Amino acid sequence: MLLFVGLGNPGSKYASNRHNIGFMALDKIAEHNGFSPWRNKFQAKLSEGELGGEKVILLKPQTFMNLSGQSVGDAMRFYKLTPSDITVFHDELDIAPGKCRIKMGGGHAGHNGLRSIHQHIGPDYQRIRLGIGHPGHKDRVAQYVLGDFAKADQNWIDDMMRGIGKGAAKLATDDTTGFMNAVALQRQQNSHNTQKVRNKIDTQPKQSQNQTTDDRTAIQKLLDKFK
Repeated sequence: MLLFVGLGNPGSKYASNRHNIGFMALDKIAEHNGFSPWRNKFQAKLSEGELGGEKVILLKPQTFMNLSGQSVGDAMRFYKLTPSDITVFHDELDIAPGKCRIKMGGGHAGHNGLRSIHQHIGPDYQRIRLGIGHPGHKDRVAQYVLGDFAKADQNWIDDMMRGIGKGAAKLATDDTTGFMNAVALQRQQNSHNTQKVRNKIDTQPKQSQNQTTDDRTAIQKLLDKFK
């Protein structure tokens, strides 16, 4: 059994925040892979299903970000798991938007959700670091992560989420390369399709600026021939 954790803050107020991209990832995994309806347990939203032959529990802590570890610790102990059975999806400032990286163990780099998980289960769990980019200055970080994604971000977010949904089974079977490829491929396919549309538009014949539209009726055209 595996435990996939998505980090975020509960409530509609935060639903579109950059800090909630971990919740978005789990929602897509559940939707794409036919998981059970979400229910309340361990101070979290929980859904169950199967990925690549492995039973997987999806967990979205509802304790707010800086207390996420309470929920994760309770679930880990209940299911008799170890930290190595846990994968956490979270926002990452130091990775470009639309990119993701996988990391096993290590520090929390100041991320409040990871800091809390460290306190409750230690550092030896896997992280899926979902890039959201950096606002440019550390004083702007709090406002940035608690701000909503811009409309211009929606395309890459949709691509990333589709890739995560499709690649989740690879992740569950420890095929991290296959998972990363699934996410990258989704982005590449969308870029390719966008370019094809642009090329089609560019190759369409354009009407000459000097060309005028002939609005004459058939009778007028016939009479004009004999002038």
